[in-house]
Amino acid sequence: MDIQGKIKMIGDAQTFGSSGFRKRELVVTTEEQYPQHLMVEFVQDKTDLLNVFKEGQSVKVSINLRGREWVNPQGETKYFNSIQGWRIEALEAASGQMPPMPPEDAFEPISDFSEDQHDDLPF
Repeated sequence: MDIQGKIKMIGDAQTFGSSGFRKRELVVTTEEQYPQHLMVEFVQDKTDLLNVFKEGQSVKVSINLRGREWVNPQGETKYFNSIQGWRIEALEAASGQMPPMPPEDAFEPISDFSEDQHDDLPF
């Protein structure tokens, strides 16, 4: 699943306990009639993916929805959801820039093609 929008906030990396668990939060504001501010968590080695992005940048974030069950000391069952990011891409089209074209010499002409050869495509 993917979400698209502008980066509103990139949090600092946080490390928890002696296990070394790392987490970093990103808030993406969707660009729709009723914009949503979605907090996405990046964990462990995925926290480094955010290093090259800036607030205000348009992005596409690939996410997984996570849910867990917890029973508190009083015996009540509670449920928690989170949005976990695993990939993030800049949306170049949103900035108005076209991707660069390859140089003309990047393609070599076919030199060993003869008229005897024909294609057998059905169209």
